[in-house]
Amino acid sequence: MGKLTRREFSKAAFVLPPLGGLASLMVPPSGGPRQASAGEAGPKPRKPNIVYFIIDELGYFELSCMGHKELRTPNIDRLAAEGVRFTQFLAGGCVCAPTRATLLTGKHLGHTSLRSNNGWEPLRAGEETIASMLKRAGYATGGFGKWGCGARGTSGVPETHGFDVFFGYYDQVHAHTFYPSYLIRNSQEVPLEGNPGSYLEGKTFSQYVIHDEAKKFLRANKDRPFFLYLPYTPPHGQYGFPDDDPSLAPYRDKPWPRDAKVYAAMVNLVDRQVGEILALLKELGLDDNTIVFFSGDNGGNEYFADKAARPDGLFGPNVDPATGKRRFRGGKGRLYEGGLRVPYIVRWPGKIKPGRVSDHLGYFPDIMPTLAELTGAPCPPDTDGLSILPELLSDNRPRPRPSSSSSTPNAEPAQRQHKYLYWEDCGQIAVREGAWKAVRTRGPKGVWELYDLATDLAETTDLAAKHPDILARLTRYAEEAHTPIQEGEVLDRDLVLRDRYIPLGKTIPDKPWGPPPRR
Repeated sequence: MGKLTRREFSKAAFVLPPLGGLASLMVPPSGGPRQASAGEAGPKPRKPNIVYFIIDELGYFELSCMGHKELRTPNIDRLAAEGVRFTQFLAGGCVCAPTRATLLTGKHLGHTSLRSNNGWEPLRAGEETIASMLKRAGYATGGFGKWGCGARGTSGVPETHGFDVFFGYYDQVHAHTFYPSYLIRNSQEVPLEGNPGSYLEGKTFSQYVIHDEAKKFLRANKDRPFFLYLPYTPPHGQYGFPDDDPSLAPYRDKPWPRDAKVYAAMVNLVDRQVGEILALLKELGLDDNTIVFFSGDNGGNEYFADKAARPDGLFGPNVDPATGKRRFRGGKGRLYEGGLRVPYIVRWPGKIKPGRVSDHLGYFPDIMPTLAELTGAPCPPDTDGLSILPELLSDNRPRPRPSSSSSTPNAEPAQRQHKYLYWEDCGQIAVREGAWKAVRTRGPKGVWELYDLATDLAETTDLAAKHPDILARLTRYAEEAHTPIQEGEVLDRDLVLRDRYIPLGKTIPDKPWGPPPRR
């Protein structure tokens, strides 16, 4: 065997099956266990199915289980009641495309090949994703919704990154049109009936079609392990919405702008569709062997703000309903807590204790190694995440350290903790070490700030001058974490531009490419 780098050794050493063995997390095939006769192997346990919802723009407090007085989410509330809700499992970035890249590749934003939010920019050819990892492990892999990690005509299309099928939108600007003239399946256009190309109105509401295709995938793959990835676009604008949708009814007479009514209805629509997926899992007998993840993609956007009455937005994504006071600074597009805190819930009947609230500190890069440990799939060695499976399963038994085969005295807790967490996004940098957080805004000329989140969760008191030693350590981590970007490729410029500009009825500009991401 060749030499391993320290990083490679660390990853290889810690991608272990859960305590008790992977088989303890699997269930026998339907029909229940039976005794194997002498000389006959027993039935092979089936690997767990995985459903992963990531909801565009949904804020930390925008759930009724968080006490929100306007937004109605009974099915998501049920997920929380039957699973574990995390209070500080953070987004991988503060805007759409970068945060998805961290989730899918298991890398933080100092290592991803996609670090800006232009919407078409791609992953590199051959770059590993959760889908490619699980596909090699025998999983059917399907994605339905907003991709955002490479437009058509680039190296980043999902069907070359492990997805058997991806249906919806590739370019995320296209994804913000709910009445497009077409959607995309594995890079091929699928026309939508009665949609002339206006993004606000038409006959066919795209989210209905996307959700129906997701349910078809689930039914078609009920007899094998599957990874169902659901990056649903609602409630992200634009706000075209069917007038006869039942989710609009509770808000129709509210004294709000039309867009605000539609936003609330879209949150309820997503909740309704979550409920339909849960019901289908139950109908197919898959409920007990399916782990369901539910998350926002980045911090909430303070939509429909009014400087006098609603300075934090009409729905207050970062306002604690219990107190009426703002809990987190910033929002989408900022690396303060308001841009990184997302609702995060995981449910697995019989495996995850119901109704639990976890303060474990983690972020999106942790999901790839978590799913590797869960399924027994080899995890790529260049990921930055740490498996949170012990935390999910409330498994606190110590593991041997890699330097010892004995569990004592040279042992560590089952749930490993990050040395630090790292972000670079929208011209900003943030580093988190425990409760300490350093933030630099306004690009390379910005000034570093330091906050103690244990006493100042709202990030109001800059302690950089008081603790220069701590700030120096965190800024060293930032330098260590950043590597030069290795970008993906554009293979067909015309195809890239078609999905971005044609659906909006816009003229293709001579120079459509955005600037490179600032650090």
